[in-house]
Amino acid sequence: MKEHANIPLSDFVEYPQEEMLQRANEYLANTKRRHSIRSFSDRPVPQDIIEACIKTAATAPSGANHQPWHFVAIHSQDVKQQIRHAAEELEQSFYEGRAGEEWLDALKPLGTDAQKPYLEHAPWLIAVFSQKKGGIQTEDKNTNYYVHESVGLATGFLIQALHNAGLATLTHTPKPMSFLTDICGRDRDNERPYMLLIAGYPADDATVPEHALVKKPFDDIATIL
Repeated sequence: MKEHANIPLSDFVEYPQEEMLQRANEYLANTKRRHSIRSFSDRPVPQDIIEACIKTAATAPSGANHQPWHFVAIHSQDVKQQIRHAAEELEQSFYEGRAGEEWLDALKPLGTDAQKPYLEHAPWLIAVFSQKKGGIQTEDKNTNYYVHESVGLATGFLIQALHNAGLATLTHTPKPMSFLTDICGRDRDNERPYMLLIAGYPADDATVPEHALVKKPFDDIATIL
């Protein structure tokens, strides 16, 4: 490696291999309990829990460590109502034909439609934005690199952090999502909505589509060389 400022790695923890396998399997079992749901309780969730999960997301690796993301945590009922109205208007045209038959057929086993009451009912929405320019410092205006990959990693961290904290989640990606930029008051020239996460407790009658429980076998998703 080229010469650069660095510090010794001092916080890595090595476990015996037996414990490593146990921890890996325990994490797998915990992750299997994460489900995307569409029925949320309106039970309040303290803001500091959401903040801790966002801080976890911000530890994700990113291109040149530019951290090209911004998270807008939405608790305001008025803002959630605005988002639901805008999203449902888009979804209506999506389900009325804009998506195409193949896409709509793929969604049928999940039972989704244009109605998104959870956008208003859940205690928290988290809008994730990607940034074209930025850098380590807030005032930096450098080009960001591997933006899509970086924000995808951070979003994955966020979903797992919310699950680990004991909350249910749902990813929502209406297209186009430009309404989120306006409602959240973000910079249209530099930022692009990446994803909307719904977070909260599941409703008492929450269900999981059987279709969503079907996962490909290991040999179909991985190759050992």
